This record gives sequence, structure tokens and C-alpha cells, in this order.
Amino acid sequence: MKNTKLSKNKLYTLIALVVLLAVLAFLEVNSAEYSYQISILERSAIYAVVAVSMNLLTGFTGLFSLGQAGFMAIGAYIVAIFTIPVEMRDSVYYVSGISPVIANISLPIPVAILAGGLAAAAVAALIGIPVLRLKSDYLAIATLGFSEIIRAFIAAPMFDTITNGSYGLNNIPGFPGIISVFALAALCIGLMLLLINSSYGRAFKAIREDETAAESMGINLFRYKELSFVISSFFTGVGGGMLAMFMRSIDSRTFQVSLTYDILLIVVLGGIGSVTGSILGSFLVTGGRELLRFFDEPLAIAGVSIPLFRSGFRMVIFSILLMVVVLFYRRGLMGNHEFTWDGFFGLIRSIPGRFKRKPALSKKGGEEK
Repeated sequence: MKNTKLSKNKLYTLIALVVLLAVLAFLEVNSAEYSYQISILERSAIYAVVAVSMNLLTGFTGLFSLGQAGFMAIGAYIVAIFTIPVEMRDSVYYVSGISPVIANISLPIPVAILAGGLAAAAVAALIGIPVLRLKSDYLAIATLGFSEIIRAFIAAPMFDTITNGSYGLNNIPGFPGIISVFALAALCIGLMLLLINSSYGRAFKAIREDETAAESMGINLFRYKELSFVISSFFTGVGGGMLAMFMRSIDSRTFQVSLTYDILLIVVLGGIGSVTGSILGSFLVTGGRELLRFFDEPLAIAGVSIPLFRSGFRMVIFSILLMVVVLFYRRGLMGNHEFTWDGFFGLIRSIPGRFKRKPALSKKGGEEK
């Protein structure tokens, strides 16, 4: 019986993957016609990588960090600096020029993305030594401050020949297609999922549940916190590099605090401690904002202009919808659970029953009327 259920789950997963690949292949072939939809899906996949990496730290290790935008900036600038074609760099660094140290260094895109992740991880290893001794809100404030320091360094005039300061970087090579974006995102999320289900992941969860009990079991708290922080920052840096390739042009304003809040929103909406919840949340949040874009356009009915339909009203509606969702799903859409086919089909079967009217009971004897 158990083997039959396992075989069915594998079959459903295989069918879902085939359908997904077919949809992605169709979009790639018709990229000119569906460029807008492709851009939404690509951004969602990139945010999913960063959201899962944040969940690895916050949901599975219990460390509340708000430095994601800073680590994304490190990965993005490493990728941008070393992948812009050498012949185009003079036109990019047209104000202060480019440092001769990096002027002729060009890296293949996979190597540059890996280097961006490693650079973010190296910085995380350094700042993790002091900040990981803090807890709760203090850790969040410290990492948030670090994120702003990174932005300040990027825009500082002394680094203009490297980061191009406030002018930003453009002519960044893009992804060859939507399939490559999803493949890289799937690889990153798959690696994090393997880590979460390993002995290291169990140590992370033990620290999340009770640090004192975990330490009494022989778990080195600082070592595993540092490891979780570094790994999370690595994949965040990779996500930043992917975002740079997606946008093709970046500057320090791309990585404001609001970007971290967007990722945190995705994690909370999907469910803290759920990988599939973070993936679902990234697509819902990114797609939801775009689907509601018509609220930003002026609307007139019978010649009467509706005053609410104006620029920015979309975010008001989006925020109200989020509040409604949070009221009904206080632990997020998935809570701390993962997607299962049994749960999915059970949800489908339960929908008709929710709309059936329950028979009224009489006050005497509880008989049906």
C-alpha cells in the first residue's frame, strides 16, 4: 500500500514537471508575444531563491536577519562588473573611468554567479562573528544596518571606478531564456532542500526550537548559526546575481530596504518554515502586484471619473488582500508544512463540502428540522 502511494506521488510529480516544462518551452518559443508574462515568472523564480534562503535562516534556524538586500547587492555587482563585455565598459564607466585592475577581467556567467554567491558568503562569515552573538530584534537591526552600509559603499565616490557609483551599471548580459532561469532557481532550491533534510538541517531546527536543549545535546551553537548564515547569504548572493541579469541594469537604489521587506513578506505569506510556501508566496506576491496594475489606471464610468483609480491605488488593494489572507492564515498559506499530493487532493475534495448548507437542529432533542 505504501509503495503504491509512493509510486502515485512520483507519477503526479513527473506529470507536473512535464506540464511545467511544456509551458516554459511554449513561452520561450513565443517569447516576443508573451514577454510580459515571462518577466513576471522570471522575477518570481528569482525571488523564490532569495525567499527560500531567508527561510533557511529565519524559519529553520530561528535567526531573524534583515540583511538580504545587502547580500543581493554584493552578488549583483560581482556578476555585473565581471560579465559586462570588455568592449562596452568604457561606455558604462564614462564618468570616472574604470579601474585598470578589473578593466580586462571577464568571467563566464556561471562562474560570475558562483563568485557573487561566494563573495556574499565571505562577507557574511566576517560580519557573522559579531552579529550572531545578538538575538531577535537586535540581530535584525544589526543586519539591516549592514545592508544600508553596503548600499552606501556602492554609491560612495571612492568606489566609482569599480561600482560606477550612483550611475549604476548597465549592458549586463541577460539569461538566454526562461528555462535557464527556472533551471538555476530549481538547482539552488534543491540544494537548500537537501541541506534542510540533512543532519545539518536537523541541527538548525534544534537551535530554532530550543538553544539551551540543543547546546546540551552537543550542538555548537555559534558554529551552526554561522554556517546557516553563510549558506543563506551565499544563495542570496546568487539570487542577487540572477536579479542583475534579469534587470540588465542596476544601481544602489535597486537594493533598498524595501527589497528585504518584499522578501520577508513572501516568507511570512508562504509560511515560516516551509520551502514550498516560500516558492508559492513568491509567485503570488509578484504576480498579484502585476494583476492588480489596472487599479493604477484612471477609470471613468458614464463620463464620471472614479477618483480612487489612480497611481498607487494598486498597492492599497494589494495590502488589503494581504491583510485578509493573514487573518485567515495566521501562520501563512502553508504554515510550517510542505506541499504533498495527498494534501492537495484532500483540499480539492473538501471544497464542495464547504458550500453545502448544514441542516438546522431543533432546540428540543437536537432533531433536524
